Amino acid sequence: MEYAKLIAVTGLPGLYELVSSRNDGAIVRSLDDNKTQFVASRVHNFSHLESIEVYTQRDNVNLVDVFHAMAKATDSLPDAKDNTAVTRYFEKVFPDMDFERVYASDQKKMVKWFEALKKHNVEIKLTEVPEEVEPVEEVKEPEPVSVQPKKKTSVKKKDK
Repeated sequence: MEYAKLIAVTGLPGLYELVSSRNDGAIVRSLDDNKTQFVASRVHNFSHLESIEVYTQRDNVNLVDVFHAMAKATDSLPDAKDNTAVTRYFEKVFPDMDFERVYASDQKKMVKWFEALKKHNVEIKLTEVPEEVEPVEEVKEPEPVSVQPKKKTSVKKKDK
């Protein structure tokens, strides 16, 4: 399972693998129970985990950066039901987070999602976009052209 295919669906708990997308929705597979279902885009919104950013005191960071900090932490994951424990955990693990704009419910989601990713051994990394290398044209300086004056030629008209 690839991190790039994982999405969060509004109104549905947990994470989902995007199996296929259609004009009117998507076919997704739950990481929790491995059930496949159709989810209508009229009712739900989809967020790729790769596109989710977290507010910090400086610039926003990608969710991957928070997950990497969580993976490096020696502290065990807190109980996702305890708001204060979750907030204290993130104060230790990712102190740069803007706790006024990242709500406790969002922090709980991050803990639950991280647990699910660890359980399914998903490698947490962003998809590398290959850089397009544009061919560089050599700019040649124009060679100096010597301009010679044109010779005047006289054309005689023949009389009939």
